[in-house]
Amino acid sequence: MAFKEAVAFKESQGKYGVINTLGYLGKYQFGKSTLKRFKIYNTNEFLQNPELQEKAFVALCKVNKWILRKDINRSVGKTINGIKITESGILAAAHLSGAGNVKKFLRSNGIQKFSDAYGASIQSYLRKFAGYDVSIIEANRKATV
Repeated sequence: MAFKEAVAFKESQGKYGVINTLGYLGKYQFGKSTLKRFKIYNTNEFLQNPELQEKAFVALCKVNKWILRKDINRSVGKTINGIKITESGILAAAHLSGAGNVKKFLRSNGIQKFSDAYGASIQSYLRKFAGYDVSIIEANRKATV
């Protein structure tokens, strides 16, 4: 799926073994708290298991799509701060900042902003990852790896 590879390249240049300076892990730069949500506790094993990383990314997208389902329905097609809102942009932004921060951004019409420690913002992810086909990702509150 092109969406997964685009996010992976932005997060880690697509490298499974990467740990950044803030301790985010793997190809998709997962935080330890997110991994725990999927019952992944051994970070060394996670870093050495590409299949597990791929499954974790898909599961997180499914959960985020469920959490953001109403915001996706309300916001896709709108323009906020000059950015055309798409479902793929929303899912990528949720990967960056968490679904809650994306809700705040969308519901405030772009007033509530978020950037990570490296300066990546919800707005930059909404723009960069717009227009990918993410229809294969089904909203699922209880998604597992």
